[in-house]
Amino acid sequence: MRALLFDGTAARVADLPRPAADAATAVVRVHLAGICNTDLELIKGYMGFRGVLGHEFVGTVADGPAAWSGRRVVGEINFACGQCATCLRGLGRHCPTRRVMGILNADGAFAEYVAVPLANLHAVPDEVADATAVFTEPLAAAFEILEQVRVEPAMECTVLGDGKLGLLVAQVLARAGARVLAVGKHDEKLALLRRRGIETTRLERWNRARADLVVEATGSAAGLALAIAATRPRGTLVMKSTVAEPVALNLAPLVIDEISVVGSRCGRFEPALQALADGSVEVGSLIGARRPLGAEALREAAQPGALKVLIEP
Repeated sequence: MRALLFDGTAARVADLPRPAADAATAVVRVHLAGICNTDLELIKGYMGFRGVLGHEFVGTVADGPAAWSGRRVVGEINFACGQCATCLRGLGRHCPTRRVMGILNADGAFAEYVAVPLANLHAVPDEVADATAVFTEPLAAAFEILEQVRVEPAMECTVLGDGKLGLLVAQVLARAGARVLAVGKHDEKLALLRRRGIETTRLERWNRARADLVVEATGSAAGLALAIAATRPRGTLVMKSTVAEPVALNLAPLVIDEISVVGSRCGRFEPALQALADGSVEVGSLIGARRPLGAEALREAAQPGALKVLIEP
């Protein structure tokens, strides 16, 4: 099969053996896969990953148990052991021996086929198109904030970053009843939120007013210091960015202002699929391009202001 392989230096299309199914694993034929900022950080050295990139996908089960055969699916990316104390507490996403699709010791979805544990599969509702379903994984990450932080009606929230994840987070928080201000660098991307009734501002015009909840989704090493300064005393700061670059930071404001810091990563797929099915989160306008499998798609996704680039293996 053809796959986009990262060897530690460069990403290239390679011919690899097709993965095999077993009693606990299905093989999915990938229809679409989305490039996210984590993929771009991986090729800068984040996590020291080597292998097939990609973890946002939608496809059809090609090999596996009859109950799943031919079904259109998305898949959670953390491959847990299911038996350790962490897994038995319902925290499989934090299993100490987990593999992570396209990120840690497991090949990803920038390929014609990808192997996924049966426990990680979710059927896609018929009314959800492929180009919508491919957003399930990042949207689930946005919904994870609601699992970690109590968002009150009219709560003042600032979302820093108008990348793909920031645009999803702003919609999820607004859907939960928060008063959201999205801060970004690109008028055309912020306009996507204004059309949904969400307040926005360019970074250089932002008055730096502090909020009860701040979500750092800039995808940059500089974003955390900015987010700390934007959080009210006894407020909550949610960190979403993963970056390869080391961050030097003065932690004193966290102590002085008694700010709660919440790391936030992956989330449950069920609320994301429901929101995609009922249209309460809009993702079609976040698609910038659909490209064939190749390193050029990564380069396009890395351009400043780029919207979601989808790969069609």
